[in-house]
Amino acid sequence: MNPMPELNRQETALLVVDVQERLFSAMEAGRRDAMVKNIKILVAAGRRLGLQVFVSEQYPKGLGHTLPELRELLAGVEPMEKVTFSCCAAEGFSDRLRGSGARNVIVTGIETHVCVLLTALDLLSAGSTVYVPADAVCSRTRENHEIGFGQLRDAGAVVTSTETLLYQLLGRSDTEDFRFLQSLIK
Repeated sequence: MNPMPELNRQETALLVVDVQERLFSAMEAGRRDAMVKNIKILVAAGRRLGLQVFVSEQYPKGLGHTLPELRELLAGVEPMEKVTFSCCAAEGFSDRLRGSGARNVIVTGIETHVCVLLTALDLLSAGSTVYVPADAVCSRTRENHEIGFGQLRDAGAVVTSTETLLYQLLGRSDTEDFRFLQSLIK
């Protein structure tokens, strides 16, 4: 078994994929609220720890914009509009990601088996280490969600949880960052 890849702040980006008004309402009701709660934690942590944060919106004219409660936390992050399922196929995204210096990408959002999966596969092909927090992604059905995870694992993505990622990024408990982030997950 391969050891867990190192996750450090300087080389890690957070990508929030297509958490939009009309898409959100179509997601599995039992998972969508928890997904948004965990994405909010990851965004707050990412901003606090200095991670580069990216946001995509799939055809916003038809599917609406990023949920208002996330937009508030993402102030200053310009959403990347796309019509491709993989963020990597959207114009300018790969250049922006390369420019950030990130070699690790935390991928969150909607849907596990479509845009999250296809983005992760492209990122893996480009040499990135991809982390997918299982509690911060969602699909319309549990079956599609699980199928997406199977493909992500088979392709080499690290399927993990929001809390695990936070503690990996922190590395230690004797800091102000730890105290701030601890308050988010209590």
